Amino acid sequence: MNILIQGGRVIDPASHMDTLADVAIADGKILAIGAVPPGFKPEQTIDATGCLVIPGLLDLAVRLREPGLEHASMLESEMAAAVAGGVTSLVCPPDTDPVLDEPGLVKMLRFRAEKLNQCHVYPLGALTRKLEGEALTEMLELTEAGCVAFSQAEVPLANTQVMQRAFQYASTFGYAVWLRPQEYFLGRGVAASGALATRLGLSGVPVAAETIALHIIFELMRVTGARVHLCRLSSAAGVALVRQAKLDGLNVTCDISINSLHLTDADIGYFDSRARLNPPLRQQRDRDALRTGLMDGTIDALVSDHTPVDEDAKALPFAESEPGATGVELLLSLALKWSQDSGVDLKRALAVVTHGPAEVLGASLGKRQGRVGRLAVGGLADVCVFDAGAAWTVAPEALRSQGKHTPFSGYELPGRVRCTIVGGQVAFQAV
Repeated sequence: MNILIQGGRVIDPASHMDTLADVAIADGKILAIGAVPPGFKPEQTIDATGCLVIPGLLDLAVRLREPGLEHASMLESEMAAAVAGGVTSLVCPPDTDPVLDEPGLVKMLRFRAEKLNQCHVYPLGALTRKLEGEALTEMLELTEAGCVAFSQAEVPLANTQVMQRAFQYASTFGYAVWLRPQEYFLGRGVAASGALATRLGLSGVPVAAETIALHIIFELMRVTGARVHLCRLSSAAGVALVRQAKLDGLNVTCDISINSLHLTDADIGYFDSRARLNPPLRQQRDRDALRTGLMDGTIDALVSDHTPVDEDAKALPFAESEPGATGVELLLSLALKWSQDSGVDLKRALAVVTHGPAEVLGASLGKRQGRVGRLAVGGLADVCVFDAGAAWTVAPEALRSQGKHTPFSGYELPGRVRCTIVGGQVAFQAV
């Protein structure tokens, strides 16, 4: 379809473009930014007057709950939620049921996603079989099936010898390992250690659970040369360690979740299970350090950590409820809110949900490397058009995700997505 996006403010953080221009799309690619080529006849014209035109968002942490957990969400509902939030590409963790440790399962997931034709799905393969932390998976076969990296999802890898072997193998073949830094024994609590957890009688997760894991990961990176992405950092001490690791030249990237960027342990309130999350919400000093790290580039990407949880799993006492919250529809708005609250440049706020995540994926994108998370003539026509001046109130019942639980319920957020284009096709358009 030939599409003309007319009169919008075009921002591409990757190239520092920020200009009023038209965008012409043809054959799934961006044909022109600025002057429309002679003879171009649009089949659809999108009026973007007063709106921003940016690269489609890339979310590095979206649980689709398929295969096996369809009671919590369906592929159709979560991909519809993604494009409604301006997300055109997403990475899904391997902790499905069964786990994504077999090529056939990965191919089936990709086939289902491609049939829906809504957004690009990049699966993470399991690092160890069944995520049990004992035997490594067949990484070569999983890569050929479409996996972009390998992960333990939320399951800590207790055996450091297995971790070392995984790093050695991944380094040999150029694969990336994605880990959430959490020490196996210290990370078993349900809230961040501190005065609030003590007062509520909740088992705590100390900052040391994150920092000990980071020290182990960094030491093994030094001896193996592995490339590691750290998922959902949560503490000020963790940010400091990552900053030093980057200065030391380690090949490490990291992300944080929208939950940790905006909330603290005080948001647990009176045992509100919507704030039961992994990693747990920490104190304000940690949140402030995460914001600084995201602003100065220590942290590479902001993710939704989208985890749909059904009603029965949340309607339990706090410590027994299932951790997780829906978030993919909120990612863009919460990036904008961070920009407004912290005085961060708009291009930086957009970079951490577009170009930054694309740089994390890097060569694993294959032929799409350099074409995802940016607007460029000849590049993929993955585009988000949104009204930065429009505000909306988060109403769980109005979310497209099958998971309705979010700690941001009732928040007024900036930025309404007007249109999402994926591969040159309109995947979402606001009524």
